[in-house]
Amino acid sequence: MSTIAEERRSREANGAAGNVPALEIAGLQAWYGESHILHGVDLKVNRGEVVTLLGRNGAGRTTTLRAIMGLTGRRTGSIRVAGHETVGLATHKIAHYGVGYCPEERGIFSSLSCEENLLLPPMIGKPKDAMSLDELYSMFPNLKERRASQGTRLSGGEQQMLAVARILRTGANLLLLDEISEGLAPVIVQTLARMILMLKSRGYTIVMVEQNFRFAAPLADRFYVMEHGNIVEHFGAGELEAKMPVLHELLGV
Repeated sequence: MSTIAEERRSREANGAAGNVPALEIAGLQAWYGESHILHGVDLKVNRGEVVTLLGRNGAGRTTTLRAIMGLTGRRTGSIRVAGHETVGLATHKIAHYGVGYCPEERGIFSSLSCEENLLLPPMIGKPKDAMSLDELYSMFPNLKERRASQGTRLSGGEQQMLAVARILRTGANLLLLDEISEGLAPVIVQTLARMILMLKSRGYTIVMVEQNFRFAAPLADRFYVMEHGNIVEHFGAGELEAKMPVLHELLGV
């Protein structure tokens, strides 16, 4: 039986990988127990894009990210990562297609130092996509200064940097980022914005869930707006100004 890595190499050898979206979702339904949360979500993310999911709390944005990773209950529909159907796969197998998920709660290991947290995750993607400690410390100087500190003794902003940096060590090239700017000081939010622009320039694909519209607006290539578990609006960055009256009505921005 071929491994996920072998399947991916085979597709790339055949020249197919460059022509398929990094992520394509069709008719996605998801449940937590008996609660039906997603009601037929359709979205597509091309390689190297930054796409933002907008919506009020409870709209289904975080559930969409969790469903991509197989962290909800029952799922139906289609989730294709780089052309591979993953809706029936376990979370650890989905990750090996190069998907990195940064949840809102961050998941820092309290008993490990900052650097130990960075070194813990295994390689899941391509080695060329994995960032070295030196690269990460250059991007996040705070983490270099606090590398020997216990993970949970870092500030909220430093913990958020650590949570994202940890994913970048694994070789993941499709990043799912859930509310990474929430509750952080403006200087930290600016650092995260620069990080996203740098990752985009290096060809990473990013799907962000964001409540902070001012943070997300300058970064995204395209936007999807969710309401009650459905996609209700979809537009490109060039249409943002024209869509502001709709966004004001849907989001209150």
